[in-house]
Amino acid sequence: MITQHLITELTMDKETNVVDVSDFDVIQRARSGDTSAFVRLYREHAGHLYATCLRMLANAVQAQELAQMSIVKAWQMLASFRGESPFSAWLHRIAVNTVLDHLRAEKRLVERVEFTDAMEDYDVDEGSVPIEEMLDLEAAIASLPVRARTVLVLHDIEGYRHEEIAAMAGIAVGTSKAQLHRARTLLKERLER
Repeated sequence: MITQHLITELTMDKETNVVDVSDFDVIQRARSGDTSAFVRLYREHAGHLYATCLRMLANAVQAQELAQMSIVKAWQMLASFRGESPFSAWLHRIAVNTVLDHLRAEKRLVERVEFTDAMEDYDVDEGSVPIEEMLDLEAAIASLPVRARTVLVLHDIEGYRHEEIAAMAGIAVGTSKAQLHRARTLLKERLER
């Protein structure tokens, strides 16, 4: 809960030492679902969020997109704002995390892409993998236990390392490795049926 001291700190005009309660009121109204209050907060902070994204990405289109994503995340997470820091700092952190997530995903994608001029080496005959087998694989993955399936998808499909998976899932690195082994074993058994 926001203490009176923090309310004062959040809403005090540093130049005049006058408390502007309207900022706190707008945040509270937005937290209670008032979209017009959130729109007001958005208008006050959108330029700064965009500038932060632009500095980190050096790409105006991506910066605009990720600034918008940050605003959506802020709206979705507004109930978690505790007022322990200024609202602008809270929004800034969301924007920075959104950009960092985007950059990590982009890095994983680039690491998996192989550039070549010999495209014929990668041509796949349309009929080489029957659709039934592809559907069987999807069904087999979907039938795995949740933790095993999660680790399999994150490691083998999305390309995360065990350390990253462990941090995301709140498990030990060894547990991630064990779950991957379990998932692969179960998947192999289910596909051989």
